[in-house]
Amino acid sequence: MVAISHSNSSPSPRFGDGVPVNSTSRFHRIYACRKPSIFVALIVLALTGYHNEQFNVPLPFWNGRPNLKEARKTLSKAVKGSKTIPTFDAGGLTFYKRNIPKTKKHYDVCIVGAGLSGSVIAERYANVLDKTSLVMEVRTHIGGNCYDFKEPFSGIVMNLYGAHLFHTSLERVYKYITKWQGKVPWKRYDHEVVGWLDGKLLPIPVNINTINGLFDDSIQTQEEMDTWLKSVQIPCGKNGCKNAEEMAKSRVGQDLFDLVFKTYTMKQWDKEPKDLDALVTARIPVRNNFDPRYFSDKYQVLPSKGYTKWFAEVLNHKNIDVVLGVDYFDVRDSLEDRCGKTIFTGPIDRYFHNANLGKLEYRSINFEAEIKEIPGFFQTKSVVNYPGPEVDFTRIVEYKHYFHQKSDYTVTVTERTTNEGDPYYPVPNPKNHKLYEKYQELAKQEEKEKNVYFVGRLASYKYFNMDAAIDNALDMFNQMEGHPKQPDIEDENTEKSGTASTVSDSLH
Repeated sequence: MVAISHSNSSPSPRFGDGVPVNSTSRFHRIYACRKPSIFVALIVLALTGYHNEQFNVPLPFWNGRPNLKEARKTLSKAVKGSKTIPTFDAGGLTFYKRNIPKTKKHYDVCIVGAGLSGSVIAERYANVLDKTSLVMEVRTHIGGNCYDFKEPFSGIVMNLYGAHLFHTSLERVYKYITKWQGKVPWKRYDHEVVGWLDGKLLPIPVNINTINGLFDDSIQTQEEMDTWLKSVQIPCGKNGCKNAEEMAKSRVGQDLFDLVFKTYTMKQWDKEPKDLDALVTARIPVRNNFDPRYFSDKYQVLPSKGYTKWFAEVLNHKNIDVVLGVDYFDVRDSLEDRCGKTIFTGPIDRYFHNANLGKLEYRSINFEAEIKEIPGFFQTKSVVNYPGPEVDFTRIVEYKHYFHQKSDYTVTVTERTTNEGDPYYPVPNPKNHKLYEKYQELAKQEEKEKNVYFVGRLASYKYFNMDAAIDNALDMFNQMEGHPKQPDIEDENTEKSGTASTVSDSLH
C-alpha cells in the first residue's frame, strides 16, 4: 500500500513512526525483450528535464513526468517485488532485448544471476583472463538486491529491496569497488541507526548513551561501561552459548535482552531466540563508548550515482553478454553445449529440486512505501528500528537522508519480515544446516561431473554482507582458475588485508 500524507513540517519522533534506474552512458551487449522507441524516450526526458543532477539518475523511460496518482500506483507495484516491475533496466542501456543470442556462440562461462557474485565473477573473467561470459538474470534488472532507482514523483533515489549501506575493512574489496571511481564515485557515508526503546529514540547498536537513556544511568567512560556490562552479563555454560538467547544474555544481560534483542529477533525470524544459532546475536555489536555509527569499518561509502549505475560499469565489457528476464531453468537444456563452465548464484535447493530433499527455509521482507509531503525529514535518522512488541514491523527507512537529497517530498518504507516472497535471509538453525549439508554433497558432485560451481548467498545458504559477497566471489574466481594474478586489486604484501564485516545488513 502507498499512502500520501500532507504536512507542513517534519513531525517529532513518535511511536509507530525505502523504478528502474537508467543512466546516460552506453552499456553494450545486454539483452532484454522490450522494444521501446529510444529516440522518443530520449526526447521525452529532454523535454521534461526531470533529472536528479546530484545522483545523475534519469527517470526510467516508461514513467515520463508523473503525476501524484501515477506515482502512487508505480511505487505501490514496485515495492511488491521484482515480478511487478513493469520494465527492463540495465543501468542505462540504449539498445537491448530479452532473448539469449540464437547464434551458437560458445561462452567460457555461463553465470546465473546478475547480483554481486555473478557480476564480479563475470568482470574478472573478462578483464583478468579475457574470457567470455553469458550472464542470465531472472529479474528484469541488474544489481540483485542492491538495485536502486529514482522514485519519479519525489525524485528520491532509493533501494527496491531494502537499504544497502556498503562498509568494509577489506583492502582488496575497497580497491575493487573503486576501480570505476572516475565514472561512479563512492562517497563517505557514516550510517547511524536509532531504535524506539521504552518510549525513546536511542542509538543502535547499544552504546553508552543507550544505557544511560534506558536505565537513567550516568556512565561516562569506557571503563565504566565495561564494568556495567560485566555486572549484568549472564555467562554461558562450560560448553559455550548454545543459541541466540544465551549468546545475547552473555553479552548484555536479561533487561537489555528483553528490550533490544528478544522481540526484534522474533519479528525478524519468526522464531524464539532460543531456537536460533548463537551467531544471530553474536554478530550484533555492543559498544563501550559513545560512537553512534552502526558500523566501525574503515571504509563506509555509498555510490554517488547509485548501485545500478555501478553494476552497469562492472558489466560493461565486450566479453560479457547479459540477458534479463530469463529463467535459467527454462533455457538450461539449450545451453548444454555452449558453456565451458557454469556459475550458479541462485537458491541451491531450486537447482536440485528434482532431488526431492525439501526446501530450505528463508525469510523475506514485505515493503510498504509511503510518499509524504515533507520538505525536510520524517524521522531523525535514515533508519529507525522498532525492537518492541507494540508494532509488527521491524524498521522504517527514509532514503532521503542518504546524501541529504533535496525534495519537497520524502519517501518512507516500512519493513516487515515474512515467510513469503523473494528469499532474503537463510534461517540459521540445526534443521536447515543439516538439510543444506545434503545439498552441498550434491553440489560437489555437480561440480565434478558437470563443471557447475555454486557461489553466493543463496547458493551457499549463508548470509553475506556486500563486502563479504564480493570477497567470496573473488576467492571463488581464484580457486576456479588456479589463483590468477589480479594486480588491479591485489599485491603480494596485502592480498587480503583487513576483515570482512560481521554486522548483519538485515539489522541496518
